Amino acid sequence: MKKILLLVGFSLLTSCVAVKNTQEKPFIWEGANVYFLLTDRFKNGDPANDINFNRTEKAAVLRGFEGGDLRGVIQKIDDNYFSNLGINAIWMTPVVEQIHGATNEGTGNTYGFHGYWTKDWTALDPNFGTKNDLKELVEKAHKKGIRIVLDAVINHTGPVTEMDAVYPNSWVRTSPTCNYQNYQNTTACTLVANLPDILTESNEAAELPQMLVDKWKKEGKYEVEMKSLEAFFARTGYPRAPKYYIMKWLADYVQEYGIDGYRVDTVKHTNEDVWKDFQKICQESFDIYKRNNPTIVLDNNLFFTVGEVYGYGISQKQNYDFGDRKVNYYQNGFKSLINFDFKGDANKSYEELFSQYSNQLNSDLNGKTVMNYLTSHDDGSPFDKDRERTYEAGTKLLLSPGISQVYYGDETARTLTVSGAEGDANLRSNMNWSEVENNPITLQLLTHYQKLGKFRANHPAVGAGVHQMISNKPYYFSRILTKGNFTDKVIIGLDIKEKLKEVNVAGVFAEGDQVRDFYSAATMPVIKGKVSFSSNSNIVLLEKIN
Repeated sequence: MKKILLLVGFSLLTSCVAVKNTQEKPFIWEGANVYFLLTDRFKNGDPANDINFNRTEKAAVLRGFEGGDLRGVIQKIDDNYFSNLGINAIWMTPVVEQIHGATNEGTGNTYGFHGYWTKDWTALDPNFGTKNDLKELVEKAHKKGIRIVLDAVINHTGPVTEMDAVYPNSWVRTSPTCNYQNYQNTTACTLVANLPDILTESNEAAELPQMLVDKWKKEGKYEVEMKSLEAFFARTGYPRAPKYYIMKWLADYVQEYGIDGYRVDTVKHTNEDVWKDFQKICQESFDIYKRNNPTIVLDNNLFFTVGEVYGYGISQKQNYDFGDRKVNYYQNGFKSLINFDFKGDANKSYEELFSQYSNQLNSDLNGKTVMNYLTSHDDGSPFDKDRERTYEAGTKLLLSPGISQVYYGDETARTLTVSGAEGDANLRSNMNWSEVENNPITLQLLTHYQKLGKFRANHPAVGAGVHQMISNKPYYFSRILTKGNFTDKVIIGLDIKEKLKEVNVAGVFAEGDQVRDFYSAATMPVIKGKVSFSSNSNIVLLEKIN
């Protein structure tokens, strides 16, 4: 128990350390520390909303609703769980209303707990919470300097079940199934059988699906929704094609609640111009929100979009190759793409990994960025599936150039192998809160993530700066960022075996500067271009104390 208290005490101490700069520290998306969570699996904050729409059929292991909701996320914002991790953006799986029924593809019943099986984009699924919950979540996150990124699905609806009718032919195709051999049979097809594909290539006007009309009338919101649609199409001049209805509905969450970004699902499965329009519509809604709420605007950042172009990696630079066609998604609405290369690149040495990413982000991808991850909700081959390299995983993820994406439970070694679960259900286990509360080994790993995450959040240079090796043995490097009038400089050391550390800081910190090692909390002055201090840790995180 004493050991646990010491760990928690250190965690709280480091979380309270505020690092000042000579200029105000900006939030920079290129260096963000993002926490990705499955809303249904993170924390059950309101057991009263666990069952809705008669979703009572027994589901296969981890393929039903488990109770996680927006209130659970709010609770962890309130108790500073994210702040103590240095998280400055939370990405949540979709919270819009899901299909009511379950599918059964031979593995048992599966419900839309994950959020990617939309029934109605205009409503929140009551299993996740209410729009008031979402409003409270965004407001509380913003007060702590945390951005909120929701998940946008425009490519498809949810599957057809006995409880859920298919959208009309003017909205979706139900065949053929994609075979991913070229551009056409990756975009104009269904991802899998029984997943109706929105006709996103079409600009033909389509009437609202009758099932939505009937649903809205029953809910008493038909007139309000229709008036809002009329205003949108009049203002933008877009045709009443299905994709623009959906873009409008998703942008409403931006305009009403001030969400800061969207992670965009299945990007390569539509024509690329869809995403340019989507970013434009979201940016206009973001601007409207800021004009309507001038006293609570966080900063002047543009609306953020990060795309899931499945299979894209930083080594491909800006183009994704379909075989018969190359597409630059960075020129079609995206500031960032998810980097599927990272989990393989993380097997490289620190210097090989860091220098490669810094070079590419400051040349081929200059002005753009990637989101690095080691674990996700649908990648069955994560970097550390058996959780045997947890410290290395955290160090490489949080100290690499680019955006870091911590998947819920990376920081606590949440299991990725569950008895009875099949396929990606293993990746979607419930957050292991009991281990956070009771297991000293879990707390040690969490503390490691907290120290590195807070340092990253305090210093945009870690993710967005230029990497330069200082020495190979012992291994020290600098990261320096200059953005307008803001400059940020840090020095980091890894695998430092000696207790007495002596570091050459010339060119980064000036003679006489007071410097702190954030990992051990040791402080020291710069003397003759060097700093010397004693620490039992093999990690060094040096910052100037202003």
